[in-house]
Amino acid sequence: MNQEKIDRINALARKSKAEGLTEKEKQEQALLRQEFLAAVRRNLRGQLDQIDVVNPDGSIENLGEKYGTKKAN
Repeated sequence: MNQEKIDRINALARKSKAEGLTEKEKQEQALLRQEFLAAVRRNLRGQLDQIDVVNPDGSIENLGEKYGTKKAN
């Protein structure tokens, strides 16, 4: 998601609080919010896939390989 779309989300939020939105603007806001949330989720999954946990027995386990989308080598 680029900065231009984030700025548009913020502009629509400000307008919604100040004077309200038209139906077309409400639809645009909903679509932009969905896109933003999808980007945040992708980013979070990517970060979580990189986490390694050291088990009590000393072995290292990658959470992305165990629970996420990352493939085991």
